[in-house]
Amino acid sequence: MKRRQCVPVLFFISLAAFSFAQDKHMDSLKTVLANAKEDTSKVNTLLALSKKYMGSDPVQTISIASQAKELAEKLHFQKGLAYAYKNIGIGYYGQSKNIETLDNWAQSLAVFDSLDDKVGEANMLNNIGSLYYNQASFEKALENYLQSLKISEVLNDTFRIATACINIGNVYGEKKATSGKALQYYLRTLLLSRKPAQTEQSADEKKLVGSALVGIGEIYFKYNDEPDTALYYFKESLKTYEGTEAVPYSLNYIGKVYTKRKDFDAALKNHLLAYELSKKLDAQLDMVQSLSGLGNAYEAQGNFKSAIATYKEAESMAKEISAQTELKDTYKGLANSYSKLADFRNAYMYQSLLTDIKDTIYNIETDKKLGSLQFDFDIYKKQGQLNLKELDLKKQKLIKNITIGGLSIVMMFLVVVYFQKKRITKEKRRSDELLLNILPEETAEELKATGTAKAKSFNDVTVLFTDFKNFTQASELLSAEELVKEINYCYSEFDRIITKHKIEKIKTIGDSYMCAGGLPVANATHPEDVVRAGLEMQAFITKNKEERMALNQPYFDLRLGIHTGPVVAGIVGIKKFAYDIWGDTVNTASRMESSGEIGKVNVSGATYLLVKDKFNCTHRGKIQAKNKGEIDMYFVNGAA
Repeated sequence: MKRRQCVPVLFFISLAAFSFAQDKHMDSLKTVLANAKEDTSKVNTLLALSKKYMGSDPVQTISIASQAKELAEKLHFQKGLAYAYKNIGIGYYGQSKNIETLDNWAQSLAVFDSLDDKVGEANMLNNIGSLYYNQASFEKALENYLQSLKISEVLNDTFRIATACINIGNVYGEKKATSGKALQYYLRTLLLSRKPAQTEQSADEKKLVGSALVGIGEIYFKYNDEPDTALYYFKESLKTYEGTEAVPYSLNYIGKVYTKRKDFDAALKNHLLAYELSKKLDAQLDMVQSLSGLGNAYEAQGNFKSAIATYKEAESMAKEISAQTELKDTYKGLANSYSKLADFRNAYMYQSLLTDIKDTIYNIETDKKLGSLQFDFDIYKKQGQLNLKELDLKKQKLIKNITIGGLSIVMMFLVVVYFQKKRITKEKRRSDELLLNILPEETAEELKATGTAKAKSFNDVTVLFTDFKNFTQASELLSAEELVKEINYCYSEFDRIITKHKIEKIKTIGDSYMCAGGLPVANATHPEDVVRAGLEMQAFITKNKEERMALNQPYFDLRLGIHTGPVVAGIVGIKKFAYDIWGDTVNTASRMESSGEIGKVNVSGATYLLVKDKFNCTHRGKIQAKNKGEIDMYFVNGAA
């Protein structure tokens, strides 16, 4: 699969060209250094100077940051040391020396950790994740991004939370199967970074919003075959990127959508505008992509002569900058256009060039994969060398402790077991049954083993809410005993349904019932499982309503809503404790229920993307939800 053109967001500097004012600042820093004393101020000045070379001269970045490192070590200036390692890593990152980059960033992370500098930790975890992302080590990238997100959430640092979400979205966006998760994280970035119209956004916030919008648009365009939805997000990204060098990227994607829709005038207009802007910025890769998009539009229009002329201009520029992927696309366009004009000699020539460059690109991709494997192996080797001595010492200490104390403990345990086995077994069975009726099995086992059960984060859980309609009217017509009996009858059936689908019951609150799939043990089928359970619940309530109406008895109607996203789960309180879940996903699921209709299973857009191949659904449009704004909602009509 062709790699998506997402770029990970890192915490250091913009790689834009340096202005005259920056050159003057660089000179002033050099002047300060010439007369500086060997103190922490000199460390900070060296760090500032090394930062000035980032993006233009990585060798100088490394050299000056290394001087800062040596002086910081001499002065025992730990904060300066942490930033020195960080800047040295950035220099190596600019040289694509991944092992050296990771080595310095890992040391920077360790120093920040020793200082309990959470902002520094979050930054470095994000940067390390981006290094793994560029190596296509997506699992390790995700692990570091999630740690950065966790720390940023504790700090309540909106900007860093949004940055982590963008990068997590990029990882999930690498595969169609996880594109639904990518959308969730992109949307969270939008919620965090967007501000009211009257409030001015910073440049960094604009970049985050623009990146999220482009990411969402790419998913709808490439994976979901929904060009109209993609166009909306690309146009929104264009508004956000206005005045930046990223505008041509949005324009070219807008042009691609119009080509797919056969609106060729609009397609040509956007690609031409992208080309002119790229030319002013001297952004040659954007120029090639604009020309390639123009060629594709001409070819789809049937204007093969214009397509060939445009493709050839793109071909020349792509060769000049060694843009292999764009050159491949150009050769493909030329081969197709010449073939349509019955110029089979040129068509054959460009088809041959296309075959050759495909082989070249395949070899490059193979080299990247091999490089990634070597990268992982080198890291494993380095970590093994660092941890070997510590491991041996721990092992020796453990053996010694077991030898001294183990035998007496085992003997005491055997005596207790021998005399009280039957009584303990009986009491254990009773307590286990009671505990498992309150808590999930895994949580109960943890509670029994350690005396506590830690709250856990789950990245992907599907939450279901129900609520009885006309509950108040029925309660006025039934005695208290009859009302409780009817509720118990309904909830007992709900319990049987969710047990069948391996869904965890969370709690009931009056006439509301809440359950969740995908926890406490994560699984891949929870969105489908919960939707099936929701359909069965509605079917049961409908049947029960018909039976009670035939007997002229009060009945319940049911609203039911479902949403998928991240939650935190754990035990609440110390008395009469209960397993519960928290997070925005829970609130959104509740809004799905309150915004639903009687007898219907109402799901959010996030859940729909995960189950649309399994069920027939009807799009309701964007529905206003309390405290949530407009949310895409769908009714599930039944299995596909």
